[in-house]
Amino acid sequence: MKRTATAIASAVLLVACAPSPDVPRAAAASTERVYVNPVLNQDFPDPAVLRAPDGYYYAYATQGESEAGDGRTRNVQVARSPDLVRWEALPDALPAKPAWASRTQDFWAPHVHHDAAARRYLLYYSAKPDAALADPQRGLCLAVAVATRPEGPFADKGAPLECGPGFENIDPMAYDDPATGRRLLYWGSGFGPIKVRELAPDRLSFAPGSQAVALVHPDKTDDPDNYMRLIEGAWLHRRATAAEGVWYYLFLSGDNCCGPKAHYAALVARSRSATGPFEVRRTPVLAANAAWNAPGHNSAIEDARGDLWLLYHAVDRARPRSKPDAEVNTRRVMLLDRAEWVDGWPVVRGGPSKTERQKAVVSR
Repeated sequence: MKRTATAIASAVLLVACAPSPDVPRAAAASTERVYVNPVLNQDFPDPAVLRAPDGYYYAYATQGESEAGDGRTRNVQVARSPDLVRWEALPDALPAKPAWASRTQDFWAPHVHHDAAARRYLLYYSAKPDAALADPQRGLCLAVAVATRPEGPFADKGAPLECGPGFENIDPMAYDDPATGRRLLYWGSGFGPIKVRELAPDRLSFAPGSQAVALVHPDKTDDPDNYMRLIEGAWLHRRATAAEGVWYYLFLSGDNCCGPKAHYAALVARSRSATGPFEVRRTPVLAANAAWNAPGHNSAIEDARGDLWLLYHAVDRARPRSKPDAEVNTRRVMLLDRAEWVDGWPVVRGGPSKTERQKAVVSR
């Protein structure tokens, strides 16, 4: 499968009460109760969401060019919102390329983790090393950068976490498991499995002696309804209820994100443990419809009421290109939909949505 930097890439109302001190005034002042997708109408692939202590939501995305026409590429795109609906694009979160990838332009699928104890933010991402320019056998690398603010600027730690063939080492997602206290990093693609490995206490390297564990394997069965020939976009969400106990939900996406043969959907697996074993549900959480093509690579976040929201990308069938000469199905805009819980699984009814939906609850 060919992948390039441009091609890899509730029924609730807003609470009418005085604003919480940790919620931006813009969010408290908003009287809009509904929204319509897309929530960010620009090429913004692989969105990863973070709720920061300043009360804003931040979304980070694969590299991209501004549609305003300034001709500049953002290595890591970032946008900010008070309510998951109104998004403001911010400057490049990784303005300086790392020394080991200074001559390439492949910066994919970032995820930012807030290390509250150390008062810092860690940006996990994937990039093509300069060494790959001379040796085509070299593939992408996992990397990490650090900043003191959620919007950056982030500075790379100076060396990759791990490199490998093709695009196996992409889509990192960091997660702290409350059950074990372990710091975990999930990643994977390139027709390989979704994997997890423990991070060291500094979060800048893997734990000594740790090994990557395969959690979910691709299924290469030649079936038009099979979205698991290639799997990627790992995102872990923990849910605990009195009735069902604790479940870990591993969202993933497959199988062809973009281009003329785009065939992509968001899937989910679940386990009683953050490190598996995982049971995969083959019915997509999000799949293409008349309005949207190739939805996937979601991140998940709960609102103040406890509802689960998915931020993800999809191709607007009415505008599938950023430029007239661009390949079809490469303009992936950001959408938002609420997931409901049915028999212990997340379900997005009527999604990807195109009509009015009620917004998330952003303050208690």
